[in-house]
Amino acid sequence: MFQFSFINQQRNSAMSAILIESYDAPGDGPTVAVKDCIDIAGSATCCGSRALADVAPARDHARVVQALVDGGYRIVAKANMHELAYGMTGLNKWTGPVENPLFPALMPGGSSSGSAAAVAARMVDLALGTDTGGSVRMPAACCGVIGLKPSYGRLSRVGVMPAKSALDSVGIFGREMSVVEHAMAQMDPSFLRLETVGPVSIGAVDVVAAREIAAAVEAALASSGAGIESCRLPAIEDAFQAGVIQMAAEASAAYGHLVASGLLGEDVEQRLRGAPAMATVERLAWAEGVKAAFVAQVDALLDRFAVLALPTLPDFPPRIDDLGDAKAILRLSSLVRPFNLSGHPAISLPLATPSGRPAAIQLVGRRGDDARLCAIARIFADAGSLLQHKEQI
Repeated sequence: MFQFSFINQQRNSAMSAILIESYDAPGDGPTVAVKDCIDIAGSATCCGSRALADVAPARDHARVVQALVDGGYRIVAKANMHELAYGMTGLNKWTGPVENPLFPALMPGGSSSGSAAAVAARMVDLALGTDTGGSVRMPAACCGVIGLKPSYGRLSRVGVMPAKSALDSVGIFGREMSVVEHAMAQMDPSFLRLETVGPVSIGAVDVVAAREIAAAVEAALASSGAGIESCRLPAIEDAFQAGVIQMAAEASAAYGHLVASGLLGEDVEQRLRGAPAMATVERLAWAEGVKAAFVAQVDALLDRFAVLALPTLPDFPPRIDDLGDAKAILRLSSLVRPFNLSGHPAISLPLATPSGRPAAIQLVGRRGDDARLCAIARIFADAGSLLQHKEQI
């Protein structure tokens, strides 16, 4: 069995706790950080929670990790996260606060905050995260990197916590599309990179977003050279609410028993205590109906367009000293969470803005057509639309 030798433990220490463990992984392959809810052999998978601090080390790598190792990738670090992947700020009092490397005054976003920040800070070439309600795309947007949520079920979740989820996907963070695509192909051999996609038509979804973000998205669409047509998803707001309900049910089933430990962070404990009341039988039935309607709407648009486009976040990430409005933070996931409910692949691409704050465009593709989605995302990168990363930050 592949094993790592531990060379550094960084809980509550330097580097803003972006990485909570580092490993000696010799070689010259791409370097990878792995979110603390994905198994690394020989390391305890704690999901960023003191309540799980005493779990036994994982015997094996998660399948996605093993696939990368088999391809010569080097797993060099475990990335911090929002506790139990049940929060959007990405901050964690037990493991330490994750700093947003490019935008240090702003929240890094969650729950895969450490993974996004590690890529933004050039600590690693790529990182793995998980996305149940926007937890890859949101921190990618906050930290100014690329974040891919593949089609639901496309990448194995064996060795990923929680073990069961109808919403969650393993996702990839990178600074360049080539890195994201190569990692995707290594973890899923059926992913075949497309060199060209021919003429592209994009459905620009009509949503409410901050004026500067909307302008950045419009400019990126204009520079892509694609045919752009406005469209609507009438059920997107209901799909957001349904996703919140479904995630509450899953979190309660997986982690509700930890409330009695008294070891959870205050924000996560409050959400878990409230989850059963949110995820009633009646509400879950309503959510299933919304899912069916929303999937039908998205699929109908994707019969007309190659991809859909909309802002990743409707507003800019808040300052880390202004995180008191939990409802406003949850609303930041209103444009990403619906596509966890529907299972469509979605990718967040970082955009520059005149004010210097981070914005991002989200592209959504047909279920199972992740390669085409990535190829179209590459068009935006090649057009120079994306936020440019300097060699040093």
